[in-house]
Amino acid sequence: MESRKIQKVGYSTLTVSLPSDWVKQNKLNPGDLVFITTEKNGTLKISTNQKKTDNEIGEYVINVDACDEPGLLERLIVGNYMHGHDFMRISSQTRIGRKHTTEMRRIVRKLIGLGIVEETPKEILLQCSIEPTRFKLDILTRRLCTITLTILSEAMQAIIERDKSLAEEAIKREEEADSIYYLAVRLVLLAQVKPDIAEKIGVDNILVLPATRLILQYLELSADYSEDLSKTVVMLMNYKNKLPEKYVKQIYYIGESTGMILQKALECFFNRDIKCANKIIETKKNIELESNKLMDELPGIPHLRTIISTLNKIADKGATIAEIAINRALEEPEKYAKNIIQKVKHTR
Repeated sequence: MESRKIQKVGYSTLTVSLPSDWVKQNKLNPGDLVFITTEKNGTLKISTNQKKTDNEIGEYVINVDACDEPGLLERLIVGNYMHGHDFMRISSQTRIGRKHTTEMRRIVRKLIGLGIVEETPKEILLQCSIEPTRFKLDILTRRLCTITLTILSEAMQAIIERDKSLAEEAIKREEEADSIYYLAVRLVLLAQVKPDIAEKIGVDNILVLPATRLILQYLELSADYSEDLSKTVVMLMNYKNKLPEKYVKQIYYIGESTGMILQKALECFFNRDIKCANKIIETKKNIELESNKLMDELPGIPHLRTIISTLNKIADKGATIAEIAINRALEEPEKYAKNIIQKVKHTR
């Protein structure tokens, strides 16, 4: 570590000279610009290309001719989007076929901020113009949870009211869940490599980002399960006149309890409430016992057991989020678990 004295220039200006080796290495001359960034711990970071680093992520070229399997182009676009790439060029040696353009347009509609800026028979340039710091990660996570719960709730309401249209409406909401998920993961990955972005999107400790990404994945999976559940309910409505009211009410109760598990588990993650998280895990066990008992009693009407099985999958994801909430609280036991855990220092 090299130390340098602060010099006073004029009446109030303080300066520090730059190391000569660093100046030569970066080929700096008098009058050149350098960029100064203040870090959270109070240190100053000096760089010669800060502006370029922040604004120019680069262009990524996807060879569409090599995307000869169904869904591959879509997954490459999504992957580049989530990794924070602002420019994607889809390129072909000959011509981009209709199958690929249809696949590309379908997924672009799901990715917030992504649009087509150039298009020729051989190339399509996609640009993401979204400003990540406009969003807060916790709000996006809560939004994803809300959408998932809405899909689940409407599916359950469709069963209790024998209303097929409610389940069909629930199915349409899943695309919104995908859009929020992709954007939230994009923010998580950007925040991991750019601490200044982490702070602006409301993340005060980047160590929480891996857990947040895992929770986002569980919420998105729960949205997928809820969509599957809604599709099953649509098919179940072919037998709505044969559904015993007793079992319909029991299924509805399990569905409402499952939604409660998912909602409260996420709140525990943000609030770091260990006791509440533990109750959620125990509640999930009780629901599982009730579900198993109900599975044995259900009449031989198609789709009923599939619905119970899907609800259990969602409840399982909620319980796992509750476990993550406990682990997060234990990162600072003196603050969030001081009435349960006491740290004792031993001396030798």
